[in-house]
Amino acid sequence: MAKVEVYTKFLCPFCARAMKLLKAKGVQVEEIDITMGGAKRAEMLARSDGRTTVPQVFIDGVGIGGSDDLAALDRAGKLDPLLA
Repeated sequence: MAKVEVYTKFLCPFCARAMKLLKAKGVQVEEIDITMGGAKRAEMLARSDGRTTVPQVFIDGVGIGGSDDLAALDRAGKLDPLLA
């Protein structure tokens, strides 16, 4: 199973949508809360080429993007192979 990391913020509906999709796939997700900023937010910015929106999803260390990107991968049938 792939390593999945998701940077999120408290009460973010897009974060909730991404987490729901991943959990529906039976994936164990490492959720990294950056609500208060700090070192983890700086880490996300460095890993995501400066993207500031959440969620930021990483599968096996590769940046997938946000909730819409994740859903688009799923619709295209490309998410399941990444998660395997």
